[in-house]
Amino acid sequence: MSSRMSTAKPSVALWMLVAIGDVVLILASLGMFAVIALASVVTVAVAMAGAWMLLRRNEPERVTAPARMTVPARMTVRRPTRHGASIRV
Repeated sequence: MSSRMSTAKPSVALWMLVAIGDVVLILASLGMFAVIALASVVTVAVAMAGAWMLLRRNEPERVTAPARMTVPARMTVRRPTRHGASIRV
C-alpha cells in the first residue's frame, strides 16, 4: 500500500513553480499590454542597477572604523584550602 507520509512537505521548488504559473496565467489574462509594461519595468530596474554599479566602480573603498578594544573582565579564581573551603582571589 503506497501512501504519503503525514510529515512529508512539498518542497520550495514546487511552490515556486506554482507561483510562476500563477504569474503567467495573470499576465495571459491581462493581455499583451501587461507583458509589455512588465518587461519595461524590469528593463528599467536592470538599467538602474547597472548604472549604479558602474558609478561605484571607481569609488575608493570605504574604511570601516576599527573594532573597539575589549578589556578583559576580572575572573575569580577559587583555590582550595587545607580544610576543603575555597578562597576567592
